[in-house]
Amino acid sequence: MQFYEFKETQERVILIGVQTEVGDDVEASLDELEELAETAGAETVAKVIQNREAVHPGTYIGKGKIEEVASLLRALDANGVICDDELSPAQMKNLQDELDVKVMDRTLIILDIFAARASTSEGKIQVELAQLKYQQTRLAGFGKAMSRLGGGIGTRGPGEKKLEMDRRLIKSRIAQLNRELKDVKKHREVTREQRSRSHIPVAAIVGYTNAGKSTLLNTLTGAGILAEDKLFATLDPTTRDLKLPSGQEILMTDTVGFIRKLPHHLIEAFRSTLEEARYADIILHVVDASNPQMDEQMHTVYETLQNLGVKDKPVITVFNKIDRMEDIWVPRDLHADYYVKISARTGEGITEFLQAVEAVLREQKVEIEALYPYKEAGKIQLIRKYGELQEEEYREDGIFVRAFVPAELYGQVRPEGVTPNNCL
Repeated sequence: MQFYEFKETQERVILIGVQTEVGDDVEASLDELEELAETAGAETVAKVIQNREAVHPGTYIGKGKIEEVASLLRALDANGVICDDELSPAQMKNLQDELDVKVMDRTLIILDIFAARASTSEGKIQVELAQLKYQQTRLAGFGKAMSRLGGGIGTRGPGEKKLEMDRRLIKSRIAQLNRELKDVKKHREVTREQRSRSHIPVAAIVGYTNAGKSTLLNTLTGAGILAEDKLFATLDPTTRDLKLPSGQEILMTDTVGFIRKLPHHLIEAFRSTLEEARYADIILHVVDASNPQMDEQMHTVYETLQNLGVKDKPVITVFNKIDRMEDIWVPRDLHADYYVKISARTGEGITEFLQAVEAVLREQKVEIEALYPYKEAGKIQLIRKYGELQEEEYREDGIFVRAFVPAELYGQVRPEGVTPNNCL
């Protein structure tokens, strides 16, 4: 018997963007969309930009541009288009009818990548929930596209089996996933409470996708996280313990990478994960210093953090990938308390980075300078574990200690008879 190998035909797509304001950098946004499309497995064969006062409410682009795109589809043998904004159900259906090819949008591409990358049960629940909410109002359009092309981008992951569900079943599944996610959130809250009781500070690593967050965590802790030069190479958050040069422990938590026009379905679904930053003691903002769109990416990150309610947190901006920089360059971030230049890949600047982390932690502590009777030596053990021991001298009448300790721990470790006023 002869066996034949059938390969999935790579989707050849045209990217479409609409520029409504003079300041909009649609070209850069389409370049990023091309990276997203490549990550999802599609080949970009052309990019089309239309200047309009507003996005066309019915078809995203105007009639003349639709005809231009239709001609390009035939000339370049393309079988799909990707729009740079999230399309309404009507826009997707109408554009699909006009072009007679598969129509996708930025949100669909990102959801598809997330579906392919989710590996934990929590990640899979979050992705499926986001997919179903997105698909809920688009079932008719999806059905036509899938029958024409037989799958491809947008059909991967947990959501694949759900495309033919009616709205009633999807609604029921969404309710079930919300219940599961609620249980996951409770578990995450318990974990956070346990961390809080341990008095070990937590640093949340945030940043634009592909800024080098996973590489930094790997360099610092040997976490062994997949770190590829791709958008959303890692999806599921990872927490690792790190011992600083001073001996103090800190928990480093990697988070989902941000991106411009991050779909609101994803923000809602991944809220419990993204909220790790809200409960952290320090925000480590990793920036790809070699990216020409660095400033715009930093703005996106801060905007997303604001939307998540992350405020009043000390921020260390980590300008990464300086090994790719040729020119002498002085970084600036007016939002940050500290900023450092590093290469997570080569290790350059890591010492300065750790010093900055220790400086921030020290600012959050209370200084103790006191003599401990030998019977209270156990308190010094607590200082060693959770604080920063600067000086320790054994004397006849006790142990002299100079240290920095977390404010919430001060009451437990101060010597008997010592008050905050006479401690120093």
